[in-house]
Amino acid sequence: MSDYLPVNLPQNYLVPLLLTVALLLLWLLYRHRRQRQRTLQGVIKSIAFDSLSDLVIPKADEGEIHIDHLLLTAEGLLIIDVKDVTGIVFGSDKMQDWTVIAADRRYTFANPQPALYDRIAAVRQIVRQVPVTGRVLFLDGAEFTKGTPGLVAHLDELLEEFSEQDKASAAVKIDAFKPHWELIQQKATMAHPAGGRRRAPVIRS
Repeated sequence: MSDYLPVNLPQNYLVPLLLTVALLLLWLLYRHRRQRQRTLQGVIKSIAFDSLSDLVIPKADEGEIHIDHLLLTAEGLLIIDVKDVTGIVFGSDKMQDWTVIAADRRYTFANPQPALYDRIAAVRQIVRQVPVTGRVLFLDGAEFTKGTPGLVAHLDELLEEFSEQDKASAAVKIDAFKPHWELIQQKATMAHPAGGRRRAPVIRS
C-alpha cells in the first residue's frame, strides 16, 4: 500500500496539520479563559450590589491608579485584583517576589499585596466613612501549597467571605453606603484603551 502514497506526504500535510493544531489549542485556551471569566462575573454578581470594572481613580498621594474591580458589598467597598496564574505559587506577606512553578516553566512576579494596599488607600481617600478592603484574587489554576498570604483569596473563599444572608440588614447598609458609592463613580474613569479616550467605568449592577 505504501507504493500508492505520495513520497512527499509529510511536506504536503505537515504545515497545515501543525497550523490546525495550533488554532485548536488557541481556541481551547480562549474558551477556557472565557469560562473562568464568566465564573468570576458570577461570583461578583452574587456578592456585589453594584460594581465597577477597569477603572482609574486618583492615588492617595499623586497621580492615578488602576483597579480591576471595585464592588459595593454589604461589608463596604471591596477591591479585587485578578491574577490569572496557573501552577503552584510560593509567596508570603513579607516576600518581595513570589514564585510560580508551572508544568512547563518557573517564573517570579512582584508580591501583589503592596500594590493592593495602594489601591485601598486611594479609595479610602475618596470615601472616608465606608469600610474599604481588598483581595488579590487567584483563579482556579493557582495553588498555594505552603500557606496562603493574608490578602489572597480564591473564588470560593471570596463567595464565602462576602456573601450576605441577611438581606434586610444588607439593604440598610447599602442605603448608607450609596452616597459614598456615587462619589466613587464621579471620581472614576475607565482605563483608556490604546489610542482611545477615557470613558466612564463599566458599571455592573
